[in-house]
Amino acid sequence: MKGSQLVGRTYKPMFPYFASLKAAPGSDKGAFRVVADGYVTSDAGTGIVHQAPFFGEDDYRVCKKFGIVQIGGESVCPVDASGKFTEEITDFAGQYVKAADKEIISAIKTMGRLVDNQTFTHSYPFCWRSETPLIYRAVPSWFVEVTKIKDQLMANNAQTHWVPTYVKEKRFHNWLADAHDWAVSRSRFWGTPLPVWASKDMEEIVVVGSVAELEELSGHKVTDLHRHFIDHITIPSKQGKGELHRVEEVFDCWFESGSMPYGQLHYPFENKDFFEGNFPADFVAEGIDQTRGWFYTLMVLSTALFEKPAFKSLVCNGLILAEDGKKMSKRLRNYPDPTEVLDEYGADALRLYLINSPVVRGETLRFKKEGVFAVVKDVFLPWYNAYRFLVQNVLRLQQQTGIAFEPTKVDVSQASNVLDRWINAASRTLTCFVTAEMDGYRLYTVVPVLVKFINDLTNIYVRYNRRRLKGSKGSEDTLMALVSLYDVLLTVCKVMSPFTPFFTEQMYQNLRRCQPEGAAPESVHWCDFPPAQQPWKGDDQIQRSVARMQTVIELSRTIREKKNKPLKNPLKELVVVHTDKDFLADIEGELKEYVVEEVNVRRLKTCADPLQYCTLRAEPDYPSLGKRLGKGMAKVGKAVKGMSIEQILDFESRGSIELEGESLGSGEIRVLRDFRLPEGASGDDVDANGDGEVLAVLDLGTDESLVEAGLAREVVNRVQKLRKKAGLVASDVVDVFLNPHQHPVSENGDAQQQGEAPLQNGSAQPNGIPHANGIPDGSNNLLDKVLSNQADTIQQVLGRPIQDSRHQPSHAVVIARSAETIGSQEASCSFEVILTQRTFRIDSDALCQEWGQDQGESLDVWLQSRDTAGLQQEVDKMGGKLSVVLDGKTYILEAGKHFHTLKCAHHGRS
Repeated sequence: MKGSQLVGRTYKPMFPYFASLKAAPGSDKGAFRVVADGYVTSDAGTGIVHQAPFFGEDDYRVCKKFGIVQIGGESVCPVDASGKFTEEITDFAGQYVKAADKEIISAIKTMGRLVDNQTFTHSYPFCWRSETPLIYRAVPSWFVEVTKIKDQLMANNAQTHWVPTYVKEKRFHNWLADAHDWAVSRSRFWGTPLPVWASKDMEEIVVVGSVAELEELSGHKVTDLHRHFIDHITIPSKQGKGELHRVEEVFDCWFESGSMPYGQLHYPFENKDFFEGNFPADFVAEGIDQTRGWFYTLMVLSTALFEKPAFKSLVCNGLILAEDGKKMSKRLRNYPDPTEVLDEYGADALRLYLINSPVVRGETLRFKKEGVFAVVKDVFLPWYNAYRFLVQNVLRLQQQTGIAFEPTKVDVSQASNVLDRWINAASRTLTCFVTAEMDGYRLYTVVPVLVKFINDLTNIYVRYNRRRLKGSKGSEDTLMALVSLYDVLLTVCKVMSPFTPFFTEQMYQNLRRCQPEGAAPESVHWCDFPPAQQPWKGDDQIQRSVARMQTVIELSRTIREKKNKPLKNPLKELVVVHTDKDFLADIEGELKEYVVEEVNVRRLKTCADPLQYCTLRAEPDYPSLGKRLGKGMAKVGKAVKGMSIEQILDFESRGSIELEGESLGSGEIRVLRDFRLPEGASGDDVDANGDGEVLAVLDLGTDESLVEAGLAREVVNRVQKLRKKAGLVASDVVDVFLNPHQHPVSENGDAQQQGEAPLQNGSAQPNGIPHANGIPDGSNNLLDKVLSNQADTIQQVLGRPIQDSRHQPSHAVVIARSAETIGSQEASCSFEVILTQRTFRIDSDALCQEWGQDQGESLDVWLQSRDTAGLQQEVDKMGGKLSVVLDGKTYILEAGKHFHTLKCAHHGRS
């Protein structure tokens, strides 16, 4: 028999306790009759479910739908507040409902009505604190009649702006569309008492609107609104019903939360003008779990009271779960101690980790401590290193040139260097984007862009400009680069200050010292947010070109990795293939030096004809086309794949094409470039890599000069590593000496080959032939060739030449030394690197002989107290002399006579 055939039939109740409520034959009202609803399924149980309208949400809904119970009608709830059967259930009165199961089953069996008895395991609610089973039980409540204002609720919701939007349009909209009346009362002691006084028969009801009204109606002075201070207060009946008493219930706490906009200002009793001038709020923010909580109650109460929403914008965040995907629990301790995370990584790292996660998009986050560390490693350390690099090179500039660093006096808009212009254009784009997105409360789009900008600042601007920032192109160019970096770091501090308040404050406090006295606010948090600047002419082009340049560099690095060609070894040629002639002009012009340096190639060529190096083919962009064309996608997709080269080139030129009666634009067709080997070349000689837009073609051949250049980079690398190991910073000036060996050296610097010893000061070369720069010569000495042929390159990077250890003065202070081996099995070199501090050797006897014992000793002490680098600058400026003023008298000291400095011997120069 089908279930539908039973609908409408009545049946004999299992127990007789409420048999009087049974429906009359043929009636559509009353209990103990069969009804149908879609929530009952046949895949579990018998397909028949007994309804207990006051003990289940679906039960109540179904029984109300079919007239078995009515709102405001008699309630059938034979379970008390302790979960025990009431006296109405005579056979089981006083028993806890869960404990009575066995006796109930036994009673049914005795009556001969038990068909089967089985145990099923299914989902059931438990108290999260006591872990005891919960009972769904209806209780008499006071309601807000939400169903009457449902249409207005939905209209008000449409006026608001939510982030993310899907929470408003889906989750919250659907909740409002199915809104029920809201039970706002709770049977508890603690809470805000319902201000309702009623007669015993509930026919006379007074709702009190203020303390003053209660005092007037009752004649009692009211000093506290908690229930134990007002429950005894009565109001005389105006209908002759005696005294009206306050009802026992208190407000649902969500009613109080929804009243926050008014309660916080004690409206309407105080701040009336202020509230009405500032309502609704600009924005509210809470978790996605408040969709049916606070967000809902705010909307219901503001709609009921003012016919408008309580807020203009709403920011909704997702939930943070434990790493295992479960809810964070104090009992389970399935999360790291927040104090430890803060102590180890800092509040800013934790904050940035959270606001750069799915949480700000209304999604869940599985919290991982490693994710906070990744923020420190990938964001804060590079950012701080860029800042530290600026500070070091500002100090270097001031130390070496005496030029004061005054960024406000330098107009960066006049910068001629392409990367200076690029980073300033990117900074303008950043402030425009952040301003627009923050105005829209879209935090999830802002932080990734900020993080990318910091990455570009450190990995493109600072990395590619490191030589300029160190002064390779003169003090004027260096100053422009440093001021550009300074301005950008200052802007980033201001833009990032809401997200990383402590880190930016620390950085700002040092940066502001370069501003004129009183010009900069004392805290970054007192600064105005950087104003959004409209793009300058050429901003888009330069940013697009640099982005493509970076793509070319990354594509080339990928080729090197694939072909096992380390970046330290230079290659002959790179060809950049693209149809955009403006981009190719930039690559061949201003960007060329950066591509050549980063890819480490000798030559850079461009090609505007992709057919010289690749074949073209077209692919449809299925996501965009499929959504637009639907069933017509198959035919159009086939036509796109069949496009000829001429059609593809025409499409790239025009930006659109018509196929199968459809006009297709950019973004709907992907043009792919597949590399084709040049005629006569092999895969070992040439390889290419592309992203579908730009193609990078590398000549992988090598020769002796390329090997030497690669070894020179390794020499520089070893020197830089030793500087870092010694704890030196960029502004520390040291001399570099090299002790060459024909064989690897041991850790103590001794040659491992018997009969071979490190060359010492004044020693002859193995073949007895003297060499101009003091470094041994010989046709088989590869290191000699490297140091001779690559001398200018080495000096350009290190800022000073490498000297032979034979020229190391006896009074030089050795800071660090290290034995090194570089190269490959086919071509390797061994040597010892020695770093020494630049020192003055003072000739005390000469000082005393010329100016007497007392003055000579005073001059000696003065020289000993001075900074070596500063003395060297003064000596260089005065052409080997030094002017000293003691006790009002001027003394002129001469290098080589009164003191001796380190001499720089290289290729016969000193």
